[in-house]
Amino acid sequence: MQTPMGSGFSAASTTYDVLEGIDLHGKIAIVTGGYSGLGKETVRAFRSAGADVIVPARDVARAAGELADIDGVVVEELDLLDPASIDTFADRFLAGGRALHILVNSAGIMANPLTRDARGYESQFATNHLGHFQLTTRLLPALRQAGGARVVAVSSRGHRYSDVDFDDPNFEHREYAPYPAYGQSKTANVLFAVELDARERADGIRAFAVHPGSIITQLARYSDRETLREGGFLDENYEPVIDPARGLKTVEQGAATQVWCAVSPTLDGYGGVYCEDVDIATVHTSDEADTGVLAVTPGAFGVLPYAIDPENARRLWKLSEELLDRG
Repeated sequence: MQTPMGSGFSAASTTYDVLEGIDLHGKIAIVTGGYSGLGKETVRAFRSAGADVIVPARDVARAAGELADIDGVVVEELDLLDPASIDTFADRFLAGGRALHILVNSAGIMANPLTRDARGYESQFATNHLGHFQLTTRLLPALRQAGGARVVAVSSRGHRYSDVDFDDPNFEHREYAPYPAYGQSKTANVLFAVELDARERADGIRAFAVHPGSIITQLARYSDRETLREGGFLDENYEPVIDPARGLKTVEQGAATQVWCAVSPTLDGYGGVYCEDVDIATVHTSDEADTGVLAVTPGAFGVLPYAIDPENARRLWKLSEELLDRG
């Protein structure tokens, strides 16, 4: 299925475009990271189409303030680095007996200095992958109940920076490098979607991984402005460059792919694929990771084979279960 389908959209398409004619009344969506950047735009889009939206957040007051301009959003406490917090959130949702139709795992951190959670796990792998792995698997009963749910893992073209190091995912025995660590977590997002879809499609759950594009949001807070300018993300005045053909997008354009994956009827029967520019992406000819240099790379489209390899996906699922049990 990892072949473009000719969706009719483009890199410049927005959430407004992909939602045309879509009615989400009666649907429930959960969007992690839904109070800023791409997550907030995803929440706005879902609400505009009538969905009931829940936004989990570590800082509930801050999230509620950021979402004050969008009516009807429910904010609940959740810390992706705290397994007990994830279980409490999931238990609370499951206790309500409601189906969950859409889960968008949009929260994330990027290229931060080495930090570890209370279990000793590297924070990018723990936040971007393990926390979402635990949340999604705990919510499976509600997703199955929907009879046609979608799970969207927000990955990145940054998956090119690194495959998953199955022997040392938490940088306990190798030197830490921020961008390879980010790349590992983003590859994990893709592999998770591949294996989740394989395991759950019989129960009506389809999973997708997406690259939204290169959008300057709070995600880039650990990258200094000069690095972003030299990499082609900012112009000479340090303003974001908008050029969708090169993946440099507005928030509305960036969130379009994850919204499309979550709601488009054209994707019925599809799953376990990596998408970009509001279509299923091509498979890149090379399986070699990049150097991890932050830059706009011409022609750097598609997914690397290691990120959609079924054996890698099964291996990551097993590793994730082991790490959560150990934690």
